[in-house]
Amino acid sequence: MTTTLSPDQASKTTRVLIIEDDPSIAEAVQRIVAKQQGTGVIVGDGRNGLRSFFEDRPDLVVLDIGLPGMDGWEVLERIRDLSEVPVLILTAHDLEQEKVRGLTAGADDYLTKPFGVQELGARIQALLRRSQITPIAGAGAPEEATVYQDGNLEVDWSAREVRVDGEVVGLTKLEFQLLHTFVRHPGQALATQQLLEQVWNDPFGIGPERVKFTVLRLRRKLGWQDEQKDTLEAIRGYGYRYTPTGSRQVAL
Repeated sequence: MTTTLSPDQASKTTRVLIIEDDPSIAEAVQRIVAKQQGTGVIVGDGRNGLRSFFEDRPDLVVLDIGLPGMDGWEVLERIRDLSEVPVLILTAHDLEQEKVRGLTAGADDYLTKPFGVQELGARIQALLRRSQITPIAGAGAPEEATVYQDGNLEVDWSAREVRVDGEVVGLTKLEFQLLHTFVRHPGQALATQQLLEQVWNDPFGIGPERVKFTVLRLRRKLGWQDEQKDTLEAIRGYGYRYTPTGSRQVAL
């Protein structure tokens, strides 16, 4: 039985970027995408795959790890710096540590070669469906003010602009929503499950490792490096707590 896209997904052509250096595998993935009324674009190496990603803005990336030049791990890291587009990793290594590394690094799913046609089709459909979900919290600006300031951090909610020490910091949509959630709950310990519910709105589809990785990227971009003593504290076995250093809201 062929897996097909939902009517909402089929209303526009779904673009899937296939970064795979094995032509036979790449073409097999492309055929699966075509059966789902999508368009699969094949790129055979990591560097050009990354270039294609930023030029074409695909709806999904199917990414091989063993790529020439720039490997899949580096491609994934570069993608996750600026985007939350779904990424499905393909690899020949059926090792638990490889799967953990991929999911921790920000991949949404993991499939080992050789794979079944129906399984890959179902996973692609699930990722595309999940990407259509709009988080219920953190998307809007606080009603009481349009600008938030805390030490060297400044956030213009209406413009969705974040500055650290006066320099603009580029956050992905999820990173911005995660920051917003922390700011709205100052001094409060937020469980990982709460963050899954409030930011991702998909607590059963995404594992806690994805939250951890997104927090790590947010902390790195904002300069909050010390998870025990800094502004954003990791609470072992529970979640995270944001402690403002001297916050204030500014209504413009």
